[in-house]
Amino acid sequence: MHNTTPAATLTVAPSLDAFTAEEWAGLSGTARTDGGAPYNPFVSHAFLKSLEESGCTTRETGWLGQHLRLEDVSGALIGAVPCYLKSHSQGEYVFDHGWADAFERAGGRYYPKLQVSVPFTPATGPRLLVGRKANLHVARQALAEGLKTLTDRLGVSSLHVTFAPEEDVTALEAAGFLMRTDQQFHFFNKGYTSYDDFLGSLASRKRKALRKERRSACEAGIEIDWLTGSDLTEAVWDDFFSFYMDTGSRKWGRPYLNRRFFSMIGERMADDILLIMARRGGRYVAGAINFIGGDALYGRNWGCIEHHPSLHFEVCYHQAIQFAIETGLKRVEAGAQGEHKLARGYLPVVTRSAHYIAHPGLRRAIADYLAHEREDVETMGEILAEHSPYRKEA
Repeated sequence: MHNTTPAATLTVAPSLDAFTAEEWAGLSGTARTDGGAPYNPFVSHAFLKSLEESGCTTRETGWLGQHLRLEDVSGALIGAVPCYLKSHSQGEYVFDHGWADAFERAGGRYYPKLQVSVPFTPATGPRLLVGRKANLHVARQALAEGLKTLTDRLGVSSLHVTFAPEEDVTALEAAGFLMRTDQQFHFFNKGYTSYDDFLGSLASRKRKALRKERRSACEAGIEIDWLTGSDLTEAVWDDFFSFYMDTGSRKWGRPYLNRRFFSMIGERMADDILLIMARRGGRYVAGAINFIGGDALYGRNWGCIEHHPSLHFEVCYHQAIQFAIETGLKRVEAGAQGEHKLARGYLPVVTRSAHYIAHPGLRRAIADYLAHEREDVETMGEILAEHSPYRKEA
């Protein structure tokens, strides 16, 4: 695809190699020194390039790069979109298997499709990446229209922009995309001075339950380490990868990330990573990987080789809250789904995606489905909010 307007040119790149790390860092939200939108580690050049270079996102794994590149008349990068041509719906966390089944039963061909996302990462972040000096509205609209053009020119069934922020969804809706909502659970740091200060904001019964749960997690002589930066040695990655593979193989059948990927991010973005590791008898037995953004901690993968009561809750939720409070981060995003997070201080939050469906009949059916689904998500959010663990006055 090669679209040209008087102000900009839009092309498609099959690899992150088409972008230098320096020019990518000029896009809002992709660099710690941005000065604008809070840094999101998942849309950094280092993260996306590591997925690609390690072999996690390639044609062979069903993630073929179709990244949009928007340049001004001087050839400078003013916008980009991480986009993939996909032969399946794995690793997305916004489920469209029912749509695929229905379309194919009706004689259509759902795959391949286009996917705008950070692979294997259910965390909201910028998808229509815009240069800090560009006109945000104009650039977002150009990227949204470019995605529609790419879909039509490739002749694929659909394009899906998942875990998008509200400003991107607004631009995509204006371009004719269908909106979808879902729900996650996030912790919000209301200026707490310590974990005990946070506990003080909870109802008495909930506060006692969490204290008991945390004691239970460490009864077997478990000790917790926070590892980041130079702490992330290859030996530590070996331990964590063994946890990831053990739990991932049982949960998903085939984990998405390979060992090389973890070495790459450990080398390229160690200061953006927090491993919360549980140690017993001098060796690590469980751990969770988190990514540190400009204002948030993002919980990702967990794994273990020993099972202990409440250890998962301690490593994934309580320790993440404690780290966020001690480092002044505004929130913790603890990954996809999980109503059990509510009792541990995480509140329901709406997540958004946008979908361009090329086939008119399929589009009408999905639009009707999404209208009902949005109502259900809103109702469920209201019900869950009523069961907040926080004191009413808090």
